[in-house]
Amino acid sequence: MFETIVPLLIDGLANAALIFLVAVGLTLVFSVLRVLNVAHGSFYSIGAYAAASLGLWVVGAGLPGWLTFVSLVLSAALVAVIVGPVIERTLIRWTYGKSEAVQILVTFGLFLILEDLQRIVFGVDSFYEDTPVQLLGSIEIGGVVYLTYQLVLILLAAALFVGLKLFIGHTRIGKLIAAVVADREISQAMGINTNRVFMIAFTLGVFLAALGGALTVPQAGVSPGLGADTMVLAFAVAAIGGLGKIEGAAVAAVIVALARVLAIYFAPELDAVAPYLVMLLVLLVRPYGLFGSATTRKI
Repeated sequence: MFETIVPLLIDGLANAALIFLVAVGLTLVFSVLRVLNVAHGSFYSIGAYAAASLGLWVVGAGLPGWLTFVSLVLSAALVAVIVGPVIERTLIRWTYGKSEAVQILVTFGLFLILEDLQRIVFGVDSFYEDTPVQLLGSIEIGGVVYLTYQLVLILLAAALFVGLKLFIGHTRIGKLIAAVVADREISQAMGINTNRVFMIAFTLGVFLAALGGALTVPQAGVSPGLGADTMVLAFAVAAIGGLGKIEGAAVAAVIVALARVLAIYFAPELDAVAPYLVMLLVLLVRPYGLFGSATTRKI
């Protein structure tokens, strides 16, 4: 029994860690900007391609292997700093105040453009760079051998969750973000520069998505189509947890990841649909998600 449950749990939590990073970025952007960003999955795949390219360069240049760990975080930060402000100040800012249909169409168009750009820049071949996994090796727990990298992913996601909570609740910019989420109009009336808050929140969302993609590379690589798969899964997790809820994204990521792992072990034919079956069941019982609630809409 132990040899069955523990691997399932560790596999599920490791997958949940990557899903959480993407979903929490999506839900953060929605809670602050009130924009359902369909292009969010593209930032995940761009982060993965950037990390693979930078990691392969580090290895090819004969630099120390530990620098591949630095390249994972550095690539995500570069993607966020270069891509985030530019897209927020142009396409995303143009959608503020417009209908949800317009926002979805604009961001979906952006998603298609970014997907084509990735094929032009990186081609259609898959990229693999697993130096971090090799350096960390494996560890034995209760007679079962695991990749140490998986355990690091779980710890990193937990640390990011705590870090986000502390950032929102105990830093000046975090409190400004919370104020804008609570009431945008009153925040503007009090002199808060909401445009600056929007740009920071969107860039942070891009960083979280790109970091999720970068951390995927050492254990799974990156190939065309990764962004589309991730985007759909992130939306499912955000919907289950409740849009705009960091805690909801964390809990939903664990539920979805465990559902996928259980499906792979016991009913492989349900692997692809397991997350969406969970979403359907949750939304039938709680239409606003596990942590969501009905909100009053201003007219």
